Amino acid sequence: MSDSQHPIDEEQAVLSFEHKDDSDKEVDMTPMIDCVFLLLIFFVVTASFQLQKALEIPPPEQKSPNTAEIKPDPEDDIITVRIDGDNTIWVNDSEAPSEQDLLLKLREARENTTASDGRPASILLVLADGEARHDVVVLVLDAGNSVGMEHIRLASADDIEM
Repeated sequence: MSDSQHPIDEEQAVLSFEHKDDSDKEVDMTPMIDCVFLLLIFFVVTASFQLQKALEIPPPEQKSPNTAEIKPDPEDDIITVRIDGDNTIWVNDSEAPSEQDLLLKLREARENTTASDGRPASILLVLADGEARHDVVVLVLDAGNSVGMEHIRLASADDIEM
């Protein structure tokens, strides 16, 4: 081969690459930290925060070391709801088998029971048996609150003398 067939420049013939020292290489943590912060922000924003509704129930007043006895007066503007041991709900001696019936009977009882000054009943007395489930008691308390009862009293049916 002659030089005329394959001309080679000196610049093309000599290629030099710089060799860097790899001894001080470190992993760049910036992208990983960015990903962690993005995930954190995502989970904080998408977390559902639910407000819990609560009724303030004062502790029972005790006059003696024994439990206080509650004697409902039939002439007061009190609506009585009883919860039996088998979770049956009774509104003024009328059974309420479902939540809708409970709300309906509470509204009717509130409208039909009036105080001495002509206002609708504002006191709800819930008598729960010791064997009644907690969710049924809470259902009755919420129903009383939703129909507009201003004062809600909770008592164990064992403490009541009828």
